[in-house]
Amino acid sequence: MSKKSKAKLLCLTVVLQLFAMVAFAQNLTVKGRVTDEKGAPIVGASVIVKGTTAGTSTDGAGDYTISAAMGSTLVVSSINFAPLELKVRSATQNVTLTSPEKSLGDVVVIGYGTQRKEAITGSVASIGGDKLREVPSPNITQALQGRIAGVDISQTSTRPGSTMQIRIRGTRSLSADNNPLIVLDGIPFIGSLADINPNDIKTLDILKDASATAIYGSRGANGVILITTEKGGKNRKPRINYNGYHGVQNIFAKYPVMNGPQFVAFRKAANSKPGAQQYPNGQDEADSLNTDWQDLLYRTGFVTDHNISLSGGTETGSFNFGGGYHVNQGIVPTQQYKRYSFRASIDQQVGKNVRVGFTTNNNYNQSEGNQVGIYSALSNTPISSPYNADGSRKRYIRMAADNSFIFTRPVVDSLTDNGQWLNESKGYATYNAIYGEVQAPFLKGLKYRINLGLDYVQSSNGSYTGRGVGDALNPNTVSSGSVDNRQTYHWTVENILSFDRTFAGKHAINAVALYSAEQNKYNRSNMSATDIPSDALQYYNLGQAVGQLTIDPLQQDYQLWGLMSAMGRLMYSYDNRYMISATLRSDASSRLAPGNKWHTYPAVSVGWNISKESFMQKVPVIDNLKLRAGYGQTSNQAVGVYSTLGQLVTRPYNFGPTSYGVGFAVNQLPNPGLGWEYSKTFNVGLDFSLLKNRLSGTVEYYVTKTEDILLGLGLPPTSGVTSITTNIGTTENKGFELGLNGTILNNVNGWTWEMGVNFYTNKNKLTSLASGQTKDEANWFFVGHNINAIYDYKKIGLWSTSQDSADNYLNVLEPGGNVGMIKVQYTGGYDANGKPLRAIGGDDRQIIDVDPDWQGGFNTRVAYKGFDLGVVGIYRHGGVLFSTVHGSNGYLNLLSGRRNNINVDYWTPDNTDAKYPRPGGILSGDNPKYGSTLSYFDGSYMKIRTITLGYDFNRSLMKNSSVKLRMYFTAQNPFVFFSPFHDESGLDPETNSFGNENASVNLSPSLRRILTVGYNTPSTRNYIVGVNLTF
Repeated sequence: MSKKSKAKLLCLTVVLQLFAMVAFAQNLTVKGRVTDEKGAPIVGASVIVKGTTAGTSTDGAGDYTISAAMGSTLVVSSINFAPLELKVRSATQNVTLTSPEKSLGDVVVIGYGTQRKEAITGSVASIGGDKLREVPSPNITQALQGRIAGVDISQTSTRPGSTMQIRIRGTRSLSADNNPLIVLDGIPFIGSLADINPNDIKTLDILKDASATAIYGSRGANGVILITTEKGGKNRKPRINYNGYHGVQNIFAKYPVMNGPQFVAFRKAANSKPGAQQYPNGQDEADSLNTDWQDLLYRTGFVTDHNISLSGGTETGSFNFGGGYHVNQGIVPTQQYKRYSFRASIDQQVGKNVRVGFTTNNNYNQSEGNQVGIYSALSNTPISSPYNADGSRKRYIRMAADNSFIFTRPVVDSLTDNGQWLNESKGYATYNAIYGEVQAPFLKGLKYRINLGLDYVQSSNGSYTGRGVGDALNPNTVSSGSVDNRQTYHWTVENILSFDRTFAGKHAINAVALYSAEQNKYNRSNMSATDIPSDALQYYNLGQAVGQLTIDPLQQDYQLWGLMSAMGRLMYSYDNRYMISATLRSDASSRLAPGNKWHTYPAVSVGWNISKESFMQKVPVIDNLKLRAGYGQTSNQAVGVYSTLGQLVTRPYNFGPTSYGVGFAVNQLPNPGLGWEYSKTFNVGLDFSLLKNRLSGTVEYYVTKTEDILLGLGLPPTSGVTSITTNIGTTENKGFELGLNGTILNNVNGWTWEMGVNFYTNKNKLTSLASGQTKDEANWFFVGHNINAIYDYKKIGLWSTSQDSADNYLNVLEPGGNVGMIKVQYTGGYDANGKPLRAIGGDDRQIIDVDPDWQGGFNTRVAYKGFDLGVVGIYRHGGVLFSTVHGSNGYLNLLSGRRNNINVDYWTPDNTDAKYPRPGGILSGDNPKYGSTLSYFDGSYMKIRTITLGYDFNRSLMKNSSVKLRMYFTAQNPFVFFSPFHDESGLDPETNSFGNENASVNLSPSLRRILTVGYNTPSTRNYIVGVNLTF
């Protein structure tokens, strides 16, 4: 080989060695530890070199080792933590992962997009799915109660599977829907919140003011709840997650009715009233008997919930599949709720600029036992027995003036098992979102997205009562059955063009344009029949009925409505210090008449990050301080489908001596001017964090004015109808909100202590009625007062003694009245001697505002070496708690002795300081005068909703395992404090009924919109054991 060739070979060798050395120098063995925010190691975390298949997992100490090139990107992820990307800069790379809700604290869902929290200018509150799951519950309303300021969540039923009423910043409408709009995975939601499994929720964001909700236009007036379900994550190894719990349910407190001796003494007390006489014992009553009918009805309930999911992802896509099973067997026989749920989510990158995916949420549910009430158990005389002399069960009880069918647990179970008595509801729902997204290759930050929502909801409700069931007199009463079927089809198409980009590092612009169309179709069919020949048929084949088959036209329905919308929103931020957001949306609804279909909703909000200013840098105690304000207009879709059209109904009429014909009559007059109820809101807020983010919070004040409130306007009989709905009223809501979250101890010698509290007020009032009226006594609407006001007499005590009666003119105020009766406030005038000028009458009724003065919630969590203890509670102060159990409206406090009575402190000659009037006996008319006033209690209380004690096995016993395991024990509804109602009755002070339910019978129509404590299924104390497992 020539010298020249050798030289070339030597140079080539040197160059190759240099390349090898450079390559070796750039491929590092990277080591590190992955921990959570408290410094605890995260076992089984995935560490992948982005863009490659190279990856590893952390060991039992949270350590990892991986080979990666200098400057490459590591993607670190773990279940229940937000993924993190970091550049390889050295051979040691330690990583701290944060929980999803804290990571998402920087990015919040705001509707048709997301926004950094520090740039938000509207009123938006967020909570992560993990926080919601701290309260084991079948639906998100129970888990959300007391967690967010300004969001009032109240029980409307305590039956298994029931959801709760949600009011965001109070009640606005007098007659229309006050419920918020729910948006599930970007699509307006048409179902029940019971359809959504809490374990499927990743985040929940609540838009509270009009500057935030105006983006949803005609449906945003009552607030918007945005629910995002769990998705997979890119570059995540497949993980299986199981969450499950099982628990028992015991009655919180029995209704405080009298026992045998108390009832005997109560009846005899009626003899002390002048002219009164006690009820005699009925044929099945004896003073020596003492039966607790509630004990014979209730059972121990249970709740069980199991959820499993599989999630993961690659460099270009992600997936998440999950299923759930929930059962709640109630404490009242046959009451039961079941739910099966399935969810799937797939997201896939196609090429460089295209993403596609879909999400589906499905559930099947079944509810049973709604026919079983507890009135019979509460009102049955306690001085009777459920058994005959030979030990067989009695069918009914014969009392002094009534006969009552016996409903005990064995009787109810037997009737149900034999197919003689049932009431069940079955439902299936599927909610589907399909989307495609294209990034514009020619302009950075520009993208187009199309969303398609396809939903279907179906329910079937059937009931059957066999021959003689429930009839205390006639065992041959004919059987009856009914069936009700409902279906809803819903589709949504949304075209969204967005642009999101930051220029020169300071000018951040986010613009969104939307055009959408939506349609909803609903139909209902109903039929009922009597004298069904066999229990085996139940309600499944009513055509076989021997008796009357009824298809009521008013129980059949078909509705078709549509909505078209165009929206634009522009958000601008300068240097992350000054922000402005402007929204304009126009909606056209098929519900409104031609010429009145379109309406436009503007909104604007501004923000100032004061903490970013140079003069704030010398205030180290303040980490973040932002002032924001906003104004916007929204509405609710209060106008019913076809409400602007004239409507006819069929009516029979006589035609000859023996037959009749069918004709048409006007049922509703045309009403083309009918429109939405419009709300205008001003909101100002201050967001802050202090002491190195150890304390953070939000303070807000708002005023909402709602115009064109829908009310019925009376018409003369010559019009053919009684009234016509018109936009004639206005209301106002204003309130203050405070939310605080703090870390008191942050891993101090292993101790961590976190606490959150929220406080809020809401004052709503009616500000005007039609034609300058100041009151509508028939509907209990009064200008200047609470929308849910009560119009009644005000009880100030009893006419306790003869001296009291003489001194205070009982004979004048209550002609014919007696000592021991209810004393109400007199509002009339007096003569010169102090004598009332008239008797008490209707003019002495007063307006009583129902809503609380203030309310809120609190939560705290203490952790130490794997153990954690959490408490969640709610509180309210003032307002009125309406108990139909204690008022004469509910028949359980008639103070007559006809049937059993609530055990109350009643007046006798030896107990003149009593709270309740003297028993009236059979001459009382079964209703004490002013008996409705006995229903009203101070609505204040504080209630511990849950106490949870948990243990994380990965902190000690399973340090070296990639399996994550946590077990916990939860007590629900363990304690109530500061409740006058609870102190007197022992009952749960939370409402359990609407005034229009059977549990609140005999209420005036005006009271039926008010939440009450009635004789519904009793509240329960639940004791639950659960497990969280990931592998």
